[in-house]
Amino acid sequence: MILYTMMPQELIFPSDEHEFGKQKQILHEGIPLIVEATGEQKYRVIRNLSSDPNHFLDQRYSPGAMISIH
Repeated sequence: MILYTMMPQELIFPSDEHEFGKQKQILHEGIPLIVEATGEQKYRVIRNLSSDPNHFLDQRYSPGAMISIH
């Protein structure tokens, strides 16, 4: 079977349900992101889902960046 998709393999075939369960999709300042909770209202960006190229150039939303949600 061949699967043509832009989604990473980890989202399609999660290795561990517990690890995958910590990730969620949010809309932060109008930018769709996949994040992982690291603490109270603190999240680590896993993936930027925006279609706007300017959002990828902004280091605040790059994978690994920490964001806080109020």
